[in-house]
Formats: sequence, structure tokens, C-alpha cells
Amino acid sequence: MKVAIVDVDTLAGNWWAVLLRGVAGILFGVVTFFAPGVSLAALVILFGAYTFTDGVFAIVAAVRRSGTGAERWWLLLVEGVAGIAAGLVTFFIPGITALVLLYLIAAWAFVTGAFEIAAAIRLRKAIEHEWLLVLSGVLSVALGVLLMLFPAAGALALVIWIGAYALVSGALFVALGFRLRSFARPGRRYAAHAMA
Repeated sequence: MKVAIVDVDTLAGNWWAVLLRGVAGILFGVVTFFAPGVSLAALVILFGAYTFTDGVFAIVAAVRRSGTGAERWWLLLVEGVAGIAAGLVTFFIPGITALVLLYLIAAWAFVTGAFEIAAAIRLRKAIEHEWLLVLSGVLSVALGVLLMLFPAAGALALVIWIGAYALVSGALFVALGFRLRSFARPGRRYAAHAMA
């Protein structure tokens, strides 16, 4: 029998980054619901700001984990780079067409969701309530699939879909952040047991 230490301590130490990621999602969702008639240009800016911020927090968490020898920290890094890339594209090409923006958002949601599900599977034996991360990942993948299947949906429907996803996903990240905070107490360490 081999014991693999899952670096939950480092992840718990960065609970604030997960919490801020959730707050950013909630704010983005609230703005889209209170201003559903927002223009495409404003949506581009909001989406760019959200994905860029989300990417920065993911990269910060990845860099902090890499210094501890944690396994698969690069998954967070890839997710963060994808978020920053999506944000930069929307900032530097503001005249992007609605269809291109839709597929950009769909690809970002799909990739982000896949990495969240992979992280939850990796941590399932180390933390409780990992279903919050799984649910966030499933919602993200579902948003990506919906946007790819229904690209002809109007701009208002697109704003509402994205806003609903950001709001729910943000709430799940806030809940996960507070859950991770409880693991950050001194002296708490967790090990996941795997068969050799």
C-alpha cells in the first residue's frame, strides 16, 4: 500500500483566491441580470475582465502550489492561462463578432469546466464536499455545450445564459472557499490512500 499526500494544506492556504474567484463571478452575474440590455461591446469588456481576473487567481494558486512540490499544479496554470488569453483577446479585439465571441466563451467555459472536474476528482479523497467543484465544472461544461449547440440565440439570451452561469458558479466557488478555509486551521493535514 502506498500513501499519496494530496496537498490540501496548500490549497486550503489559498482559500481566499477561490473565494475572490467566486465573488468575481457573482458580481459579473449580477451586472448581467440588472443590465440585460447591455450592448455587445459592454459584454465583451465584462467578459474580458471576468476571465482575466479568474485566470490571474488560478495562476496565483498554481504558482503557490508549484513551490511545494504538489502534483498536477500545472492544471491550474493551464486553466489560468486559458482565462487570461480569453480576456486579452476580448480586450485587444473589441470589434470581435458576436459569433466569434460566442465560440470563445464556449471554449473557455468547456476547458475551465473540464479542469474543475479533474481537480475535484483528484481531491475527492482529501476533502469533503468536493461536489461543489464538480458541480461548478459541470455547469461550465454545460454552458459551453449550450453555446455551441445554439449559436443563433439572441444577444439577450447569451447575456442571460452567461450571467446565470457566472452567478451560480460564483456562489459555488464562494462556498468552496469558505469550506477550504476550515481546512486551513493549524495542525490539520490530510492524506489520500491509494493502492500501490
